[in-house]
Amino acid sequence: MSASSSPAASTAVLLAAGLGTRMKSAMPKAMQPLAGRPMLAHLIASAAEVFDRIVVVVGPGMEDVERLAAPHATVVQHDRLGTAHAALQAEALFGEGDVAVLYADNPLITPETLRRLVETRRNGGADLALLAMRPKDPARYGRVVVGDDGLVERIVEWSDASADERAIDLCNAGVLCAAAGPFRAWLHAVRDDNAKREFYLTDVVSIARADGGAVRVVEAPEAELRGVNSRVELAEAEAAVQSRLRRLAMEGGVTLLAPETVFFSFDTVIEPDVTVQPNVVFGPGVTVRGGAEIRAFSHLEGCEVGAGSLVGPYARLRPGTTLGRGAHVGNFVELKATTLGDGAKANHLTYLGDSSVGARTNVGAGTITCNYDGVFKHRTTIGANVFVGSDSILVAPVSIGDDAMIAAGSVITQDVEGGAMAIARSAQTTKPGWATRFRNKLAAKKGQG
Repeated sequence: MSASSSPAASTAVLLAAGLGTRMKSAMPKAMQPLAGRPMLAHLIASAAEVFDRIVVVVGPGMEDVERLAAPHATVVQHDRLGTAHAALQAEALFGEGDVAVLYADNPLITPETLRRLVETRRNGGADLALLAMRPKDPARYGRVVVGDDGLVERIVEWSDASADERAIDLCNAGVLCAAAGPFRAWLHAVRDDNAKREFYLTDVVSIARADGGAVRVVEAPEAELRGVNSRVELAEAEAAVQSRLRRLAMEGGVTLLAPETVFFSFDTVIEPDVTVQPNVVFGPGVTVRGGAEIRAFSHLEGCEVGAGSLVGPYARLRPGTTLGRGAHVGNFVELKATTLGDGAKANHLTYLGDSSVGARTNVGAGTITCNYDGVFKHRTTIGANVFVGSDSILVAPVSIGDDAMIAAGSVITQDVEGGAMAIARSAQTTKPGWATRFRNKLAAKKGQG
């Protein structure tokens, strides 16, 4: 939804000031990667589908988080005094519509769940709506106590809960949504009379209840609401998002021979009738057209694979690479910023960098385009229907015309015109009997020793 100055515009406040201490990282927690992009970027993408305005609360010196949040507004929490205090830093940008407070370390909340949260607030008889889950292991989560009338009575932290309250399996996820006016008042009413002397957002629930507000809960799966505060939890979240992406791919007509071994990026696009063999990794920016096959142990990033193409096994496609229809990239072949035309083949032990290869051209085993002179990158242009013999070295910048042939073992430093045959290698010299004499000489020397 686009930003609006309308009084009814809804606002999502994303708390991203955490340092990620438990991550043991110099990188802010919000910037930790998940399925190929920072956690905060996942949350922004989901929130942008539901809310009119997004405000990101960052800590001091978090310029990288501010850049990631752009073009959305950011405010700085100069003193980290708790989650309610963080939310209040965005008060001037609440507007007059609904306001939801989300956390950068809850990156997997879906737009559908956020819509249900807002709908419950607006049309479900709720002055305050909150997200909750029923995790397999409730552990030390705060428990959500719901009365017989279906309204939330209170949230009890595990350390303060009785045995009966700890037996409750409905757990607080921390996400709240309320109309801007009362939400401001409730946030200002939060006190820091606790052991950590911090202002906790969860206290808003009891304050809203005391103010006569109806508080309702919206349940969502644990996989969406899990917090990510450590490397272990980051790995668990990665497993959850990969499971979701694999299922979406298969439901969309993609064959995954061993789904648990295939890793997608958040933006991977794979058309129906693609087959992906085991142990394949898709980095950001990959599109695979219908009927292609990605064979085992291949790594793709920032590339497009044409319809009916074959990639791998053990192939690497780097950013800027495009394969035409029916192209072949075989084992231990690496392509970077290269276009491989329709039906072109590079099947064995080859590096093509900064290159254009025409349709139906065959690039032999061991071929290398020498694209870097130590300062600048240079391009190699190979036409259509070209045969490049094995173990050829193409020193860029160089151009090879259509229908040309390059003899095996050649080092090509000059352009080759179309239809020509280029040979650039030393003349062979054969010395009869030399190898036998040499071996005999070494054997005699060894015997003397």
